[in-house]
Amino acid sequence: MRLFTKLVPTLALLAPLGCGSGTQSTPTTTQVATAPAPPAPPAEPPIAAADPPKEEAKPEPPAPEPAPVPSAPGTAKELGKSVQRGLKWLATHEATGGGWGQGDDAPNVRTNEPKGGANVADTSVALLAFLRAGHTPAAGEHKLAVERGLGFVLSEIEASDGDSLYVSAVRGTRVQAKIGQYVDTFAALMVLTEAKGKMKSPTENARLDAAMKKVVRKIEKNQKDNGSWDEKGWAPVLSQALAAKGMNRAAQAGAPVSKKVLERIEQQAKNGQMRSTGSAGVTLYGEATSAANVRDDASTKAVNAYKMKEAAKHAAPQPMAQSPGKTPTAAEVNAAEAEASDAMKAAVARERELVAKLSDQRFVAGFGNNGGEEYLSYLLISETLVQSRGAEWERWDAAIGKLVERVQNEDGSWVGHHCITGRTFNTAAALLVLMGDRTPVVHNTIAK
Repeated sequence: MRLFTKLVPTLALLAPLGCGSGTQSTPTTTQVATAPAPPAPPAEPPIAAADPPKEEAKPEPPAPEPAPVPSAPGTAKELGKSVQRGLKWLATHEATGGGWGQGDDAPNVRTNEPKGGANVADTSVALLAFLRAGHTPAAGEHKLAVERGLGFVLSEIEASDGDSLYVSAVRGTRVQAKIGQYVDTFAALMVLTEAKGKMKSPTENARLDAAMKKVVRKIEKNQKDNGSWDEKGWAPVLSQALAAKGMNRAAQAGAPVSKKVLERIEQQAKNGQMRSTGSAGVTLYGEATSAANVRDDASTKAVNAYKMKEAAKHAAPQPMAQSPGKTPTAAEVNAAEAEASDAMKAAVARERELVAKLSDQRFVAGFGNNGGEEYLSYLLISETLVQSRGAEWERWDAAIGKLVERVQNEDGSWVGHHCITGRTFNTAAALLVLMGDRTPVVHNTIAK
């Protein structure tokens, strides 16, 4: 299969397209699913960066990574110059008191819209980029930025109520309007699961654990029967992806997560309507979300089966064991392994469906030009395919990496050209795509 042969020009700068008010998920007249094939790009497509066109500089040698990533030892590439420049841009644009705001937009894209101050969603995505690059509150060139950012997120969570799905009083951000009003909550959970155990002291680690438990409880309490949380926004399926990923990774990390909540997430990923109705008519968003959520479910079940098997072997209960307070029986272990095996087969099947679409330039183009939604969808695809480390992953990573690096701005940032346009989210999400091989990987111990 000729995979991604025309991927690089896909994000060539087009005239900014409207993407709705963000109040509902309604397909637009420019939706990818029904739009005719776009005209052939010019022989030399312009760079999809917000900054003025510039002569392409000769590539510089990649800079070494500041620290290894414990989650995937021996598998991560060295951090290239594009990643280092992007991290530097984020570090220099952190608010004085910690945290990140939306950042400015691409020229001529809603230039009169208020930018606001720091918010949890943009801050969490920025923090994920630093953590994946090996920077923690205790280590790395940007440790102070990470420490301040996590301090901001923890303070917002601690100040929030115990019942609603909000973790912050900040309302009306661009990210909230476009992919859902509770995106701060879901993004915060993702970053807490990856920062777990990496704070500067036992006291700070305990503080983070308490915040993570609070967020998990809020998410559990507010889940709908259909497995979703929020169907408002322009493309809320992408918030669903973050929520599902956060809850699964919390469970994998040993946090007590309701099995019923995880089962609802699984069913929504496999059969739910948000895959289509919550994607604003952009097939990329729904398919990337569905594949990611099915894979995350399989990973959680594999971890559960492994922990139960280890608990039985050592005659001691483990987190996530199906029989709290007692050693799992052989029958329980066998049932967990069978469940994990079935889930892994479902994940592989869904990934095959996704890969079959990646040779379609219109599918990969998403809405038609690059916005934060596209970078987030590419990240979901990367985090899905990297789990098996196969040939499809290698091809995707090489192609999408080349594309994303090509549209980086001179100052090291990235911008979007529709909907989520702010530099903070786009820069952080683009960096995460470039570091897809640093995604936390669950090494499957169950036969596929």
